[in-house]
Amino acid sequence: MPVEDAPSPLQLKTQEGPVSHVADQSSPPAPTPASEPDAFSLWIEAGQTEKHYWIDIWRFRELLFILAWRDLAVRYKQSVAGVAWALFEPLVRMLVMVIIYQKFAGLPTIADAPYAIMIFAGLLPWNFFASSISKAGESLVGNANMISKIYFPRAIIPASSVLVSLADFVISLLILGGLMLWYDFSPTWRFLFLPVFTALTLIASMGIGLLITALMVRFRDFRFIIPIIVQLGMWISVVPLTSAELRVKLGDLWYSLYTLNPLVGIIEGFRWSILGAGAPLSLLNLFVSLIVSLLIFAGGVTFFRKTERHFADII
Repeated sequence: MPVEDAPSPLQLKTQEGPVSHVADQSSPPAPTPASEPDAFSLWIEAGQTEKHYWIDIWRFRELLFILAWRDLAVRYKQSVAGVAWALFEPLVRMLVMVIIYQKFAGLPTIADAPYAIMIFAGLLPWNFFASSISKAGESLVGNANMISKIYFPRAIIPASSVLVSLADFVISLLILGGLMLWYDFSPTWRFLFLPVFTALTLIASMGIGLLITALMVRFRDFRFIIPIIVQLGMWISVVPLTSAELRVKLGDLWYSLYTLNPLVGIIEGFRWSILGAGAPLSLLNLFVSLIVSLLIFAGGVTFFRKTERHFADII
């Protein structure tokens, strides 16, 4: 007696209703997320985090902008004057330096430019630099909960603080435009080089910011030293004086050592871009500032990467 064949899954589906675990053989299987080219994957292997660190920074780039936007929103929305504070602080600082150095000390200007514009051209990179290292130094301690709970490249946090300072820098450019209109001072084609010197300031700020951030996590009392360094740095930089006056006052030997300060060449570059051809620009000072800024950035990244693995344990 012939034995009937067992019913096929398709017959079962027809006779007894749909079966959830039986797939239609005619349609191709849906691709899994891992097979997609743009899928996000996280390696949990020994040494993989070190290898893919910079790739992870690119993948977490949205977190970078979210943190920067959060800090900007908290800073300006929860204040009475809002964005006006970003305009008020550098303007008052500029007015104080004009009164002290022009009215009382009688220091001359350069390139026949108004003394207020000359001072503010030097304050632009310095305020950006000082604000970046101050905010970056407190950034990891202020986000301790995130560091101890989830994984992401820790360098994103101080980088977001530098972005906030960059936003303040852009707002400060409005004051520069207002001063130029007030004094009827027109920029030249050299103003197009201002983003180049801004990028150089960003490199130096990020390098020192990473270094100070790593030190702040390990040594909490370091936060009391940073404001002192920032205040002293402004007065020893070439914000109120010109490079020619400093060379005369310091002498060639001390002036050569003084130019190791990366802000010297950067401030000269800002004044050359804003004030025009009459503002001197030493290519040697600019080259020294570039080399020192790159060395500071490389040293800051190296030190930060070596200490980053212990942040969650000691923060």
